[in-house]
Amino acid sequence: MAFFVAIAVFGIDRLTKLAVLGLLDQRGSVKIIPGLFDLTLVLNDGAAFGLFKGKAVFFIFISTVVIAAILLYVLKNRGAGLLVSSALGLVLGGALGNLADRIMFGRVVDFLDFQIWPVFNIADSCITIGAVILAYSFLFKRSG
Repeated sequence: MAFFVAIAVFGIDRLTKLAVLGLLDQRGSVKIIPGLFDLTLVLNDGAAFGLFKGKAVFFIFISTVVIAAILLYVLKNRGAGLLVSSALGLVLGGALGNLADRIMFGRVVDFLDFQIWPVFNIADSCITIGAVILAYSFLFKRSG
């Protein structure tokens, strides 16, 4: 399940980023719901929220380590439940999507702009959702 989810996330992430790159200039914006949601192209060379700018090699290394760790875990734990497998797939697909950006462009393509939060992308959303599900799963795992 993890690989299916990762492939789906990666594909959706790539398609949306390529579409936005084709539609918007850097720092260009299209109002979708005025005052609430825009599509705004931001090429982010830092981490989440633009932190640690200019550290592309570091982020490529960290992403590669995280991806390798997830792959090893999934391959060694094929009996992991649906929830954990899906969450790992979300994180894996998102990490691959942002890694592809860093390798191809030297920066991550962000475009979802809710105006009360820094601009982000599908990969970021999936990484966050997957991490929350994993945390929940491990914190509230039933013993027995």
